[in-house]
Amino acid sequence: MTLAAGPGRSPASAGEMSYAAAGVDIAAGDRAVELIKSSVKRTARREVLGGLGGFAGLFRLDLERYPQPILASSTDGVGTKIAIARALDRHDTIGVDLVAMVVDDLVVVGAEPLFLSDYIATGKVVPEKIAAIVSGIAAGCVQAGCALVGGETAEHPGVMDPDDYDVSGTGVGVVNADAVLGSDRVVAGDVLIAMGASGLHSNGYSLVRHVLFERAGLALDSTPDVLDGRRLADELLEPTRIYAQDCLGLARGHDAHAFAHITGGGLAGNLVRVLPPSLDATVERSTWQPAGVYELIARTGDVPRSQLELTFNLGVGMIAVVPAGSVDGALAWLAARGVPAWVVGEISTGTGRVRLTGDYRGDASRWRD
Repeated sequence: MTLAAGPGRSPASAGEMSYAAAGVDIAAGDRAVELIKSSVKRTARREVLGGLGGFAGLFRLDLERYPQPILASSTDGVGTKIAIARALDRHDTIGVDLVAMVVDDLVVVGAEPLFLSDYIATGKVVPEKIAAIVSGIAAGCVQAGCALVGGETAEHPGVMDPDDYDVSGTGVGVVNADAVLGSDRVVAGDVLIAMGASGLHSNGYSLVRHVLFERAGLALDSTPDVLDGRRLADELLEPTRIYAQDCLGLARGHDAHAFAHITGGGLAGNLVRVLPPSLDATVERSTWQPAGVYELIARTGDVPRSQLELTFNLGVGMIAVVPAGSVDGALAWLAARGVPAWVVGEISTGTGRVRLTGDYRGDASRWRD
């Protein structure tokens, strides 16, 4: 993890221009690196070579476990959820969101996440803030079982406001050639298992902020009735659930055929990506009740159900496509890991479409279509 800077620096005498005078504080960057070392160390895997501070992260691929390795790569960010973290001046969970967005795109093809590199751009490096962000990234990597092998912290004075920052990450995973998951494995009669989300995850926050704050004028410390006394701030900053190890267990032990990570585009928009053109997926809304925050968004902003379903996960963060004979074992595996899960639908002959049928449980059944 290094600070973006020039090739060198020298003491500035009176009248000389320096990098610091231009707004880039190399010393603060060095301090940030020192603060994050312990967090990064927690993510180490035996395949990692070297330590923090090199020009590149090194990782030795285990060819005994993966004799026919196919590498998978994914890049993502967190989006405007960062605005909530900034408003609360709480930055230790955004990194978990980042890891989730990256590694859970890797596992949908059956790939084990191996390592991740992050990129943090900010208007001004505050070492403690950078350390908090990276602590969250490290915590997410521990959950996912991958190593944080490096990254970059770039200070952009004049381009970003001092309090502004953005994060992104790139992850690499591996899967044997004969174990790649996807639409070619999905068959009629397969069953859809939903895995419960921990909240909004990291999608739809531009709509959330417009509806709840700009339009309705709600305060972050408000406690709307539909949140059962929970602060709105805590609901919106809830870290994204990471499904990597759950999915790998389903793939290896319960013959999962495919996974759909439910992010931007909603359930239908992501599930269709793992459907062959000759099959349909039917999802029954009545099998679950979306959390109260969605009711709050729907009623406060007069947002129709179609837009909610296009924008949010509505309580389902991942869907596993499994053979009918594996359902009981898969549900038991997820229950043992503390993951809320239920049968949400099935695969049938069709034309590559996703159909959402019925009404959600609870007050959500009254959402405007």
